[in-house]
Parts: sequence; C-alpha cells; structure tokens
Amino acid sequence: MKMFRLWRNVSLVTGTLLISACSVTRDLPEDAYLLNHVKVVADGKYKDISTTQLKDYVRQKTNSRWFSTFRIPLGVYSMAGRDSSWLNRTLRAMGEPPVLYDSIQARLTCEDLKLALQNKGYLDAQVELFTHKKKKKADAYYVLHPNTPHHIGTFDVDIRDSVISKLLIDRKPTLHTGMQFSTEALNTERSQITSFLQNRGYFRFHKEFITYRASRDAEHHRVNLTMVLHPYQRPDMPDTLHSSYSIRNIIYQSGNAADSVIHLRSHVLRENTFLKEGEPYSAEALQNTYNHFGRLGAVRYTNISFEPVADTRQLDTRILIQTNKPSTVSFQPEGTNTAGDFGAAASLTYQNKNLFRGSETFSMQIRGAYEAIRGLEGYRNQDFIEYSAESRLSFPRFIFPFLSSDVRRRIIATSEVTLLFDSQDRPEFHRRVLSAGWHYQWKPQHHNDSYRFDLVDLNYVFMPWISETFRNEYLENTSNSNVILRYNYEDLFIMRMGFGYTYNNRRLAFKTHVETAGNLLNLTSGMFGGSKNEYGQYRVFDIAYAQYVKADIDLTKNLLAAGFRDQLVFHLGWGIAYPYGNSKVLPFEKRYFSGGANSVRGWSVRSLGPGSYKDKDGRINFITQTGDMKLDINLEYRTRLFWKFNGAIFADAGNIWTLRRYDEQPGGQLTLRSLVNDMAVSYGMGLRLNFDYFILRFDLGMKAINPAYRTEEEAHYPLIHPDLSRDLAFHFAVGLPF
Repeated sequence: MKMFRLWRNVSLVTGTLLISACSVTRDLPEDAYLLNHVKVVADGKYKDISTTQLKDYVRQKTNSRWFSTFRIPLGVYSMAGRDSSWLNRTLRAMGEPPVLYDSIQARLTCEDLKLALQNKGYLDAQVELFTHKKKKKADAYYVLHPNTPHHIGTFDVDIRDSVISKLLIDRKPTLHTGMQFSTEALNTERSQITSFLQNRGYFRFHKEFITYRASRDAEHHRVNLTMVLHPYQRPDMPDTLHSSYSIRNIIYQSGNAADSVIHLRSHVLRENTFLKEGEPYSAEALQNTYNHFGRLGAVRYTNISFEPVADTRQLDTRILIQTNKPSTVSFQPEGTNTAGDFGAAASLTYQNKNLFRGSETFSMQIRGAYEAIRGLEGYRNQDFIEYSAESRLSFPRFIFPFLSSDVRRRIIATSEVTLLFDSQDRPEFHRRVLSAGWHYQWKPQHHNDSYRFDLVDLNYVFMPWISETFRNEYLENTSNSNVILRYNYEDLFIMRMGFGYTYNNRRLAFKTHVETAGNLLNLTSGMFGGSKNEYGQYRVFDIAYAQYVKADIDLTKNLLAAGFRDQLVFHLGWGIAYPYGNSKVLPFEKRYFSGGANSVRGWSVRSLGPGSYKDKDGRINFITQTGDMKLDINLEYRTRLFWKFNGAIFADAGNIWTLRRYDEQPGGQLTLRSLVNDMAVSYGMGLRLNFDYFILRFDLGMKAINPAYRTEEEAHYPLIHPDLSRDLAFHFAVGLPF
C-alpha cells in the first residue's frame, strides 16, 4: 500500500509536468513550431560515415529530455504564468524555454554540414533538409549525400630553406599518395613539422610558414598537393633562412614580492629544468619544464621567458618561480554512519609542502571519532571511540637505487613513506593497529597510464582487551565455534607487497591491483625452523603472521558515443583473495563485503551474502557477512536534470562468496552452480547534486532477487512482491559510485 502511494505521487507530479510540456504548443504563435526532433543521417550508400561528431554542427538543438524521453525542464518552464511574480521567475529559471524551429538556422546548418564533409574529403558532398510539421511541432532531418571521396593524387614538397630541407630529408611525411584527402590530415602534417623544428632550435618557427597548393582532378576524384615551407620574412631581408637558437644562460628568479630567495635547493631547480645551457632550444623541453615545476607542491606559479641575445643565435632563459606558503593547518569536522549507528568525527591536519627545500610534502593528521552503538546487550559501555595519528612524507621523485637520471626525468614519480597508529575502543573489544609502508607512484608523460608499487607494507594488529561477554558468547563458546571470528580477534602481523595499474581515457577506466603477504616470512621461517603456535602457525616476534594472495579488477565504460548528452555507464568489479600456508582465514581488512552505496544498492552496507547465507545474529554480521571473492555488475543511465541536479536510474547485480567451506557461513562457499543462483539483483533511481568539486549522491535501491530466501518465493523475488519496509535501501554518499 505504501509503495502504491509513492508511485501514485511520483506519477502525478510527472504527469503534471508532461501535460505542461505538451501545453506549450497551444500558446505558440500561428506560424511558430516547437522543434521536436533533430536527426543527422547519411544516405544508404555511405552508412559507414559516423554522424555522432557531425551532430555538433547542428545549430539548433531540441529541448533537453530527462533520460532522453521526458521534456521535464520544458514542462517546468511552461507552468510559469505571464506575470513577473517570484514563483513564475523561479519556474522560468529552473525550467527551459521552448526551442522554436528556425528555417534560417536550419539552412546555415546545411552549409556547416556540407563544409564539414568537404573537409573530410567529400568535395562533392550535398546536404538535404527535410522537415515534418504537425500539431505545432517540427521534426528536422539532415540527410547527408557525401558522394565519392577524393584521395591524394600526387604529393610534392617545396622547401625554400636549404638547412631545413636537409633536416627533413630523412623524415617520413604523414601525407602520401592514395590516402583520403582531409584538412585534418593536412593540419596534422603542418603541426608535426612545426614540432619537429621547434624541438631542434627553431624558436621563431610556427605553422603559418607552411601552406599547401592544391589542384583538383574531379574526373578521377583526386587532389594533387604541394606542401610549401616558406622562408623567414624580415622587412629588411624578404627571404632568409630560419634561425636555429641555442640556450646561453638559464636564470632562476623568485616570483614572491616579499622574498627574493627561491626556497628550493639548486639541484632541485636543475633536476626539473629540461632546457639545457649550450643545447638547442626545444619546445618539448619547455613543456616538460612547466609540467615538472607544476607538480611540485612547493611551487605555486611558474613563468618562463626567452630573450634573444643581440647579433647571436642564442637565448637567455629566465625562469620565474613563485612558491607557496610552506605550512598549513586545517580542521575538518564530519558526520559518520556505520550500519545505522550515527556519530561524529573531527581531524586536525598539519602539512608542510617544502620540508627539506626539495618540495617534499610532510603531513601529520590527528583524528578522533565517536559513535553511539545501538542493539548491543550484555555490555557495560555502548559507545565506540576511535583516535588515530597518521604521518606521511612524500618525495616528488624516485628514491630508488640503480635508476638512471634519464629514467627519473622522463617519469613523473612520487616516493612516499607512511606511519599510522589507530586505536579503537568498542563495547566488545579494544583494538590497536600500527602500520608503516614505503610506496611508489609514477606516470609516464603524455600517457593515460599510472602505476603504484607498494614495496613493503607492515601492519601489526593487537587486541589489548576483549570483554568477557564477547569472549564467552562467541570466541570460546563450543556450541558456536567460529573460526572467522576467532582468527580476526587474535594478534596478527601482516607484511605485504603489492602492484597496481590504472588506465583512464575519460570514456574507459580500468584498474587492477595484485598483492601478496607472508611469503618472505614463511620462507624464512621454514629455512630457520621458526616456532609455531597451537594452531600450527609460524610466528614472528611471537605473533602469527598472515599469508595470502589477492587480486582486484575494476572496469568502467561509457557505452554511449562521445558527444551524447547523457551517459550509459557499465561497471564490472571483481576481486578474489585466497589464504594459504600460514593462514586459513583472510584478515578482516582484506575480506570482501557486498551491499552499500557503491555495490548492490538494494542492500545496506555489509548486509548481502556470502552466497545464500542469511545472517542470524545482527550483532556480528560485520564478520560473518564477508567473503573471499566479490563480483559487482552495474548499469547506470545518467542524465542532466536542471541547475546542478543530475538524475540516474540503475540496475545492480552481484554478491560475495567464500573459497573455503566455513560452518559459520552455510551457503556461502563458491561453486559453479552458486555463481548464478546466488546473484543478487536490485534496481533503483538516484539524485545527484553536482558542485563541480564534489558530488552529493542520494540513491534509492530496491531488491529484485534476494538469494538469501530461495525457498520463500515472495521474499526471493521482491521484484514481483515488493515490500518497502523489507526491500528498500537508502544511500547517501559523496562522489559517483563508479
């Protein structure tokens, strides 16, 4: 009944807006038409021509549609009255005025499309416009007739500079006989020659010195080209050779008005300067210098200027560097919500961006948190208190032996050392974590790839206190023996190494990470006869250590073509971890959970799985509802609504499983059959507030298939038998889910 009322109210509001959008046409002047649809299509002979980019040449776009269907912004605008009251002004500002068909803009669009086709080599292209007008609405169809494309017949060069002619003699041009003619190809050749020369000292050379002579052979659909490289033009000497310049002096100057000293060591300045004294000027070296200084946290602004030395072919280079204030202090309060338990947290952070005058970044953060825990019985205290201290020291370069200076300069790298102490006091136990690590991150210049290598990461987890209630009911209860619980409430040492790779070109994002722990310790223990505890585990410093291997893959792809206003995003997340050797259970921090704002959104966080397992005790579900493998498959349609509001509809599927069989998690072990039968499915809609720097996200998810209730049809298929109190989950998060 509640769900019926919800859908009834949503339908009522949506219907009102749709009716308002339809009523727009009644108020239009007699000879005006609402632009309803616009399509750009190629005729049947040339269906291989992509019209996606050509749509950008259409001068009139239709009113925006939510989810490519509903013209809600137009409906909001149409609800405004004709007077200038506050309500009407607000509705007009939130909505979108009707787009009226303009025949002049349509004819200009035809000319623009024709020119675009000609630039692609279809010199005989024609564009036809067809309009269909009915009930005060107009549909515009632009039909492209590219006709036979032209190809390059002959290609000659006319270089009117003898020195440059010798430089280019071994260079293979990108233009050649037989390739399809296009202005884009011509401009590419001009740009590549310009870059080639500018990287060899030709400081004053630009692409306007390169032109083309073209003659068309219409009968054979060819264009004969001659590329002309013109000499340098001077008022006193009309035709001269272009000059190649070298760097004479490099001068560093402070850009800080109150301080004439650059607070960076001299070798740091030289290391990030790719222009070299005595070597030819290079535009690529100039850009690399800007890039490397720009990534230094200590540098706020960089400007590089060149002064030609009179009567020479030399340049004096002046590098102006403005530095940031070295130290900052920030305070950040926040609200927390852990499985429905609300609380508050605050952090105080100190940061120094130039610790050793080499743009090393040092940060120290102190954080405290408090949560009031509900639903626990038999414990004296019902509060969760956490405090932590974390420090990081980051170097803007590789700190690694045997690396050549050339490799260090070509790769944008960061070396980082971290140290963390975290203290957690819960009603059931007290937990302490001490960790330290040495990590590398690097990214080749002008690439979409980035890499991360965790050389060593040490974690020491110890439990100074466990309540008698928790120990008696769960850890030492023979009728409720739980190996997963017991393992995760013992002192543990983790020594791991990992490698990660990321690729992102804005339409496709791919991330993978592999890590392993305990192998070196296990090898050492076996060689030197290390001691074991009562569970047969080797120990180091009298503490059992974890041994496992773990791999994660994350793929996100926009399925709609570039330039499309909306997005249809597919996401696949898969991870697997296997404990072996010294471990039979994964450490809690390395186990997977499902449900929540970034997973299967019909379930709250950590409430799904593993497999068909159904939690029987909500007090410990954060342990039992974890697994060794996770699979998430998501499909989300995103659309812009109005102002800073975006909307989304989504469908999610996935679950977690254990690789080993645990009596405490019946139905949780992975099998080929369970991989399909245990897939949970949900659907829903979301609202997002996009403030550019961050996104606030609100998602409502509904269960569609619940694997935990296979024998109960109504609960197993909530899609057919929905129950809001049982199947609805609300999520609030910052940022997109993937």
